[in-house]
Amino acid sequence: MIENSFETSFIAASDQQLLDVYSTTVTGVVRSTSQAVAHIKVFKKVIHPQTKKEITQQGSGSGFVISTDGYIVTNNHVIENAVSIKVAFADGIELNATLTGTDPSSDIAILKVYDGYLKPLQFANSDLLETGQIAIAIGNPMGLQHTVTAGVVSALGRTLRANNGRLIDDIIQTDAALNPGNSGGPLVNSEGKVIGVNTAVVAEAQGLCFAVSSNLAAYIAGQIIIHGKVKRAQLGVAAQPVNLTQRMIGANHLKTSTGVYIFELLKDANLNNNQLRIGDIIVEFECKPVATTDSLHKYLNEGVIGKKIELGVLRQGRKELISVIPGELK
Repeated sequence: MIENSFETSFIAASDQQLLDVYSTTVTGVVRSTSQAVAHIKVFKKVIHPQTKKEITQQGSGSGFVISTDGYIVTNNHVIENAVSIKVAFADGIELNATLTGTDPSSDIAILKVYDGYLKPLQFANSDLLETGQIAIAIGNPMGLQHTVTAGVVSALGRTLRANNGRLIDDIIQTDAALNPGNSGGPLVNSEGKVIGVNTAVVAEAQGLCFAVSSNLAAYIAGQIIIHGKVKRAQLGVAAQPVNLTQRMIGANHLKTSTGVYIFELLKDANLNNNQLRIGDIIVEFECKPVATTDSLHKYLNEGVIGKKIELGVLRQGRKELISVIPGELK
C-alpha cells in the first residue's frame, strides 16, 4: 500500500510539474507578445434593413504589428467597406490607421499607423509546424485587455473558402478557441512567433478554428506593402468545373476525372487567349493536371503574368496543346 501511494504521489507531482511548465510557457508568451496585439475599431456605412437609409455601424477585430514603422496585419473581413479605422493597444494608446491594401482571396489586410512606440512580432516558418505542438491564440477585442486561448495544432494543409469564393490554401486548424473579436489576431508558438493569422471559426464543426499560415500571410503582407495589392494572373475566361467521361479520360491518358469548361471568353489588352475557344475544357497547365477552377487559380500566380504558357484542352473530345499569355488580374 505504501508503494502504491508513493507511485500515485509521484505521478501527481509529475503532472503538476508539466502543468506548471505549460502555464509558465503560455504566460511568458502572452507577456512578450501582448504589446504587439491591437484592437481594430472600424466604422462602416451600411443600409438599415428596415428604413433603407444609410447608417454608420461600428465593428471590431484584432490585429498585430509586424514592423517598427507601423504596419499591422488583420483580416480583410474585419475592415471591409470601412470608412474609418482606429487601432488601440493595451497601454491605452489609440491611433488612426490608414489602409495600405487588402487581399480578399486570402482574407488578409494591411494597415499603417504613424505614431507610437511599436514592438513587432516575428513570423515563424509554418513549413516546420507539426501537428500536436502548442498553439496560442491572442486577441484584443475590447482595446484594453487581451483574451488568450491555448491548444494545439490539430491539422495542417487545410483549405478554407474566402468571402470572394476563392480557396485559401495552407490553412492551419487548431483547437485553440477564437473568442468574439479575435479575428485578425496572431496564432503564436511557444517562442512567441506568429505561425498563423486567426481568421475563422466553424461553429457547426464543434468550434474548429482556422488560421492563415504564417508563410502565406508574410508573402501576402509583403506584396501589399510593396505593390499595394497581390498580383495574380488571369486567362480572361469565365469557366466552371465539369465531369469527364471515362472515354475522354482513357483516350487522352488524363490524370484527372474533371476539367474546367470555358463558357465565355473575355478580351483584354494585357493577355492573349486567342487560341482558346468557347467549349474548350482545360485539363492541363504546363503539363500539370487541372481538375477544378481552384487548381487553375493556384497556377495563375504572379510568376506567369506575361509569359507564354502551354495549356492542354479537350476540344471535341480530343486533347490539344495550345498557347496563351496570361495577363494581370485587375
